Amino acid sequence: MVDLDVVCPPHVVPPSVRLAGTQGRWLLTATVLGSSLASIDATVVNIALPAIGRDLGMEFSGLQWTLTAYTLTLASFILLGGSAGDRYGRRRVYLVGILWFAVASVLCAVAPTEGLLIGARAVQGFGAALLTPASLAIIQATYAEADRARAVGTWAGFSGVASALGPFLGGWLIEAGSWRWIFLINLPLAVLVVWLCLKHIPETRDPAARGRLDVAGALAGVVGLGGISYALISVPTPGAASFEVIFPAGLGLAGLIAFVLIERGARNPMLPPTVFGLSQFRAINAVTFLVYGAIGASLFLLVLQLQVVSGFSPLVAGSALLPITVVVLIFSARSGALASRIGPRVQLTAGPLVLGLAMLLGLRLQADSIYLTDVLPVTVVFGCGLAVMVAPLTSAALAAAPVEHAGIASGVNNAVARAAQLLAVAAIPAAAGLTGVAYTDPDIFSAAFRAAIGICALLFLAAAVLAAIIVRRPRNVPGHAAPASR
Repeated sequence: MVDLDVVCPPHVVPPSVRLAGTQGRWLLTATVLGSSLASIDATVVNIALPAIGRDLGMEFSGLQWTLTAYTLTLASFILLGGSAGDRYGRRRVYLVGILWFAVASVLCAVAPTEGLLIGARAVQGFGAALLTPASLAIIQATYAEADRARAVGTWAGFSGVASALGPFLGGWLIEAGSWRWIFLINLPLAVLVVWLCLKHIPETRDPAARGRLDVAGALAGVVGLGGISYALISVPTPGAASFEVIFPAGLGLAGLIAFVLIERGARNPMLPPTVFGLSQFRAINAVTFLVYGAIGASLFLLVLQLQVVSGFSPLVAGSALLPITVVVLIFSARSGALASRIGPRVQLTAGPLVLGLAMLLGLRLQADSIYLTDVLPVTVVFGCGLAVMVAPLTSAALAAAPVEHAGIASGVNNAVARAAQLLAVAAIPAAAGLTGVAYTDPDIFSAAFRAAIGICALLFLAAAVLAAIIVRRPRNVPGHAAPASR
């Protein structure tokens, strides 16, 4: 076993690493690769869902839970992960998250049944909840102030690339071997990240962080989000008035109420009222919730539409999404730099509108869709929307919180994004009528897909309107996280 107290001594270093230096480049590489574990796994599974469903005999609800179990623990514990990094050392928590994620990936790969796979995915999500906020908090707390906005923009761009590469990688692994390889591929990447982390990342933490972690709040979040998700996924089968829906919905509501009460009364809450009490931080996270809910549901359904209805193989369906990767890679860092000069509102308004246009183009996808004329326009426009929005959204969320709360701010914004995806993947297919084995019938699935994509377009429009109204250029407040983005 690695003694983390030896390899990660809990000393604090000033934020002085320069992006152009050798350490700065390797540090960014380590954080991007580590966060890519979670990013890739969140999307690579999408392309494998039909194969997993056939192999393990799943209904559509099983496919939903294969994604939801991961997102549930990720969303519920990511705040705890951010607080743990601030308190015990961001590099230390990052390392633990990487190792935990790697072990859970093996459990997913060998799972023989639907229930065990879903359970292993939940375990995997906890590891992602540790490493995801720590990766961004390391950047925010380590780089010199002049380089933070550029580093965050680069991190966001390559993280988006990792997410977009997931479907292509998944399709290739499925056709070359088995869906189980999409989890085993995490192991060599985890080993590389651990080596880079030990060699190039200094330890940082918040010296003012004290006391125990808010485990009770995290567990209340699991109950709240889990109960609501279970109810939403169950609605189409027994009906909204059934005990199978009302009981978990009530339990979930009670969990969310308990979460609020715990956070208000805790001595060391993982969601400090002073952080979420900032109006600009609330505004950014409201836009995040709408946008990422629609992104999560649309990507989940898009890769299924291409395989179930359009007849694309897993590899071709994954390759069809590569233009998203190219567009985000080219323009995301530039978008982050632009937002640092003009403020985030313009891009947080334009980005969702572009994504909404991609949804409207997606309505044209059907059984006889051709890649060049039908699929390519959707993916290019989708990539443009992400490139315009992702880096400014991330920078704006961090800029709205003091730098000593970098881990918490990162955790909150990630938690909001993941919770939105969790609830959207549960609710939007149900609203569109996807139940049982509908994903095996092209005609039923195609009709439901169009309805679901229409809902996503409305969510993107709502996000654009909200951003135009309430997002403001952050003020130059001393101690805040990313002054360059003001």
